[in-house]
Amino acid sequence: MESIQIRRHFSRNILIRMIILGAIGAGVLFWKLDFIIEIYFRDQLTPTGLIINGAILALFTLGLFRIIGILVSYGLEERAVVQFMANLRDKVDPLYEVAEQRIIARRYRTLEALHKANTPINHNALATTLVASESTRNSLPKFVNNTLILSGVFGTIVSLSIALIGASDLLASAVNVNGMGLVIHGMSTALSTTITAIVCYIFFGYFYMKLTDVQTNLVSGVEQITAAHLMPRFQIQTESVLFEFSGLIRSLQSLISKMEGSQVSFQNLAQEMQLSQGNIQALEQSISRAMQQAYEERIQPITREMEDIKRLLRDGFRLHEDI
Repeated sequence: MESIQIRRHFSRNILIRMIILGAIGAGVLFWKLDFIIEIYFRDQLTPTGLIINGAILALFTLGLFRIIGILVSYGLEERAVVQFMANLRDKVDPLYEVAEQRIIARRYRTLEALHKANTPINHNALATTLVASESTRNSLPKFVNNTLILSGVFGTIVSLSIALIGASDLLASAVNVNGMGLVIHGMSTALSTTITAIVCYIFFGYFYMKLTDVQTNLVSGVEQITAAHLMPRFQIQTESVLFEFSGLIRSLQSLISKMEGSQVSFQNLAQEMQLSQGNIQALEQSISRAMQQAYEERIQPITREMEDIKRLLRDGFRLHEDI
């Protein structure tokens, strides 16, 4: 399980970094508030600068909120992946405390359904589908990231056009003060829109890049779990069958070796039993000889003595031979 590489709390760390950088940016704006007012609001002859800068900031804010929403969603996905890994490690239900709408839960259900339908599982197709599905979530941030710098260029072009109009009026009449004001206003608007677009593009581009890193981290974790733990569970391949068959052969070889050892043990036991039977017969013969010897040594002398006593009694009392 340790082979699965996924950075935990990656999305949360990116959100914390965004808050910190946003706070630093707000502090810089407050520190240079007079400069900001001078560039953006003072002596504006037309609302062009406010409109263009407002559009850039609105586009920037919309994309930023979308990035925040995706990062929050990916934070939940990362927790689901970590919980899924813990369930596999603890050998409990893999989807215990994992919501069904999470990516890892959908992947598990997909593999389970394909396995029940006896359908071959194409891991590459699943991985490609997941990458394509998650890429669609980044369509708005990608659009904003590509548009921000162009909006700055657009503001610069419009502002230069205003400056050219002012220069034309100035050349038409040497006493026309409004022409000089338009030139200055146009150059100021070009500067402000360019600054706004560049700052927003740098901030947004950094966190858009981090969003893709978070997405890659999540997708790679899901694919690693699929390859290392889910595919062996649901997919039966030729290589795995051969591996299991070789393991079965090794087990049979071990069983045969044990059976041969048991057969040798049985043969030795039979030999020992035969030896024991021979020893028992020899013991019986020894006991029989001992009894025979005891009979000859003790019982037969007594029998002879009894016969002698009977003969003496018959001779002494002159009894008949049949008595």
